[in-house]
Amino acid sequence: MAKRKKHGARGGGPTFLQTALLVVLALVVGALTASYVNHRAAARSYGAPRHHIPVESIAVATPSAVASAPAVRAAPEAALSPSPRNASAGSAAPLPAWDGLERDTRIVASAPRPVSTTQAGGIHLPKVTGRPRVAIIVDDCGQWIDTERGFLALPVPLTLSVLPDVRYTRTIAQEAQDAGKGVMLHLPMEPLSHMNPGPGKITTEMSDGAITAQVEDDLAQVPLAAGVNNHEGSAATANPRVMRDVLGVLKSRDKFFIDSLTTGTSVAGPMAGEDGIPTASRDVFLDNQESIVYTEAMLEKLVEVAQRKGSAIAIGHPRPTTLAALRAMIPQMESAGVQFVLARDLVH
Repeated sequence: MAKRKKHGARGGGPTFLQTALLVVLALVVGALTASYVNHRAAARSYGAPRHHIPVESIAVATPSAVASAPAVRAAPEAALSPSPRNASAGSAAPLPAWDGLERDTRIVASAPRPVSTTQAGGIHLPKVTGRPRVAIIVDDCGQWIDTERGFLALPVPLTLSVLPDVRYTRTIAQEAQDAGKGVMLHLPMEPLSHMNPGPGKITTEMSDGAITAQVEDDLAQVPLAAGVNNHEGSAATANPRVMRDVLGVLKSRDKFFIDSLTTGTSVAGPMAGEDGIPTASRDVFLDNQESIVYTEAMLEKLVEVAQRKGSAIAIGHPRPTTLAALRAMIPQMESAGVQFVLARDLVH
């Protein structure tokens, strides 16, 4: 009897192998659960890929909604996506975000996020006279290549301004040239705030030699660039010493300069003109609000400015709302008599 009890006790409990199998099974189930939770969280995050955003399914209505349309401000980004050139196995946290706004004038960058279902498509442009010319610059390129390729597919001339040393810097510049679009360097420059404008930045604390070397390096990242405009830069473009150094490099490389005008105190445009560098300044920001209705209204304003001046330059960003507004408005703008040109065609 004693032996049977001992045998029964050993046979009734789990063996070492059974216990080990149960532990392994529990670990596998836990890992699968964690993977699923992380996947769902990533899909909900504002860093989800732009191609999941339903750009084409936005409702249509009247432009009277512009005043009351929700102003979806672009929050500052968590970080830039550095290129492999800037990444290393021992690198610390990603670079801090650049400014979300410069003096409430514009949004300089916008990470992917769901598009609000705002009403759009009700603007009807009248005929213009004299074939006014407009140039559209898409800033901040090199980060969200799927959306940026949507701009390359638009059937009109436009210019992509590409950030140095981000993930798709060279790729999108080459694709833009292959598509017959213009290419510029979007030169990161110090803003009035203390946010980091990204890799390759020019700051007011840099020496003359350091500024020259950094501009040279940034241009080397975008060798196809015919010209340059500033990314951020409300502090740097207002500093004559900094701009003298920057413009000196551009002149030696036969590059034009377009002032994004992120501050009313910029000296960049006048200094470029005095130095004989082909230059121009931004007239309209297309997407201070991330709304199709708002961007369509800004495109209407762009046409008005071009009609008055003979030409006008607009700056937008690689957002689904901006892309959708352009798709809707380009046929109307062309039918009204507007001529689309590259940014380089409007410098003088």
